[in-house]
Order: sequence, then structure tokens, then C-alpha cells
Amino acid sequence: MKILADENMPLVRELFAPYGEVTTVPGRNLRPEDVAQADALLVRSITQVNRQLLDGSAVRFVGSATIGVDHIDLDYLQQRNITFSAAPGCNANAVVDYVCVALCSLRLDWQQLCASQKIVGIIGCGNVGGRLYRRLKKLGASVRCYDPFLDAEQNSDLTSLEAVLGSDIVCLHTPHTRSGPFPTHHMLSTEQLAQLPQDAILINAGRGAAIDNQALLRLLEQRNDLRVVLDVWENEPGISLPLLQKVTLATPHIAGYSVQGKCNGTAMVRDAFLRWLGEPAVPETEQGGTMEVSASSIGDAVGQVYDVAADDRRMREQLTQPGAALAFDCLRKEYPPRHEFHRYRLTGQGLSEFDRRVLGVFGFLELSS
Repeated sequence: MKILADENMPLVRELFAPYGEVTTVPGRNLRPEDVAQADALLVRSITQVNRQLLDGSAVRFVGSATIGVDHIDLDYLQQRNITFSAAPGCNANAVVDYVCVALCSLRLDWQQLCASQKIVGIIGCGNVGGRLYRRLKKLGASVRCYDPFLDAEQNSDLTSLEAVLGSDIVCLHTPHTRSGPFPTHHMLSTEQLAQLPQDAILINAGRGAAIDNQALLRLLEQRNDLRVVLDVWENEPGISLPLLQKVTLATPHIAGYSVQGKCNGTAMVRDAFLRWLGEPAVPETEQGGTMEVSASSIGDAVGQVYDVAADDRRMREQLTQPGAALAFDCLRKEYPPRHEFHRYRLTGQGLSEFDRRVLGVFGFLELSS
């Protein structure tokens, strides 16, 4: 069994070596000759898996250690009788943590949010958006949701896209689709973006093309009241550098890049691979123990766990140099280890009862003296 894998999939050799010969390669520039002799192909979101890549190959299993599938030609795989599996929800915790960190970086008043004095709108309430919704509701926040694939029994705060766009904070967590009854390609373009209220915060940690990036650039050239956080961009890795200069926080598609999220993705693909082989499942194992953080506020705690401003600085510094597209991929490849909130136990006595409650909802473990 020959297994070809993206070199950036963590634990891929450890998890797949018992079942075949594992070869790792850069995922962005995979060529047909690279996959010709492979029986199984393991990728991330940067690899386009389609007829051009796989025609004439021996591949019979494709696994993507990601939530989205817009980089996969599912119709072609079905025609070729190639088994496919993704990893939905593998990094949902990491992305929700990212949103909380970004809001802290923007100095959000969490007491206002918890008292329903700020409205949060979520576009797309699947694995990530749904988890963000539940976290916010536990805090007591006022939340509006738009997801045409859900009904009121699944989410009692569903409303129209227009109503969500009138929120103080708007978060996108959609896949990228061009067909079907509700395509997401450029779902936020000039008309929709103009509905954002004064001083709104817009966060996209779903897929870049859900927002028309040129329309967003034009809007930001006209309005300096908006604060925009982009982790995902159109035309990655060749993103709009003028837009990069206009947004408040910029990161290179790493919202879900926690250690736990990436390991979960590889493990979920491994489990699907074993089902395809007809092999028994492997028991889950916990990666690593807990760490301690001593903090005096919500922002202090999350900032010690994840400094999103450092990601923003690295991206701006490296993408203003020649070879920006290569730098974008390099930032992802060399991304430093980041752990999710639930890996941390708070220590010390400096936090208020309110801060303790919020951080507990975020996932931090109980305080110890």
C-alpha cells in the first residue's frame, strides 16, 4: 500500500505507517506524476483534487484533513469509485477560540456582550458556527443566525441574512460553494457589505470567497469605522495586498491551526481509511496534558495562550516583501504550535467572578490556588 500525504499533516507517518509506505510531499504543487503510483492520497485544503491530478493514477482513497471540501471534485471521485473522507469539525474548537481571541484583541467589552448590549450575527451554523453560537448563548449574549440549511427546531435564533448583517459583530463560518440552492460565493458583496452598521466588526474565518474581497476593499476605502478580521482570503496564496493593508487583523488561514485541531484532522482521516480497509478502529488517545496560565483578566488569559497580534505582524512584514504568495504558504507551514483553551488551567487569584465565568465558558479549566 503506497500512501502519499501532505507534509504538513501532523502525525501522518505515525498514524499511517502501520498500513503502508508513507511518502510526504508539499501539498500546494502536487502533480499527476507524483500521485500516479499512490493507492491513497492524504491532503489539506491547499491541494486541488480533481481529474487533472488523478486521471490515470492508482488512487482509490482520498482523505482531506479539513472541514471544507471545496478543493475536492466530489463528482469526479464518485465517477471513478474513489472513496473520499474529510474531517468535519476537527478544528471547530480552534476556530471558535480564534474568534474569541480576535474579539479580545479588538478590546471587546465582554460585560456588554453578556448583558445583550451587543448583538452577534453568525452566518453559517454548522460545526464551527454552531459551536460559536452555543458558546455565546452560554455567556448570555444576544445572537442572530443565518443558515438556510437549518430550521427553528435546530436553532431558535435563525433569521434573515439582512438581519444578521445588522448586528454589531458579524462572523462568517461558511463553506465555499458555487452551486446548489444557496451558493456562498460572494454572498457578501457590495450590497450586503453596505448593510453593516456603524462601528461593526466583521470576522471571516470560513472561506475567503464568501466575501467579495474587491467589494470589501472599496468599502474600507470609504469607511474607517469598520473593524475587519480576515483569516481567509480570495485567491490564496495570491491575496489582495491592498486589502491586507486595510483590515484591522490579518492572519494566513490559520484560525483552525491548533495542535489539537490538526491532530484531530489526521486521526479522523485515519479512522475513515481503516473503515475503507475493513480494519478495526484504533482507540482514541489524548495528546499531551494541561498547562497553567496565571492571568488578571479575560484578555490577559487568552493573550497568553494565543497572541493573534503576533500573527498579524508576521503576515504584514512578510507579505510586503517580493514573493508574497510563497510567504503566505510559508507562514502556514512554519506556524508555531498553538494549543486550545481547554488545555489550560488558570492559576492565581486576580480574576473577578465575571472573568472566571467567561473563561470557563471559553473552555479554560477551573482555577487552582
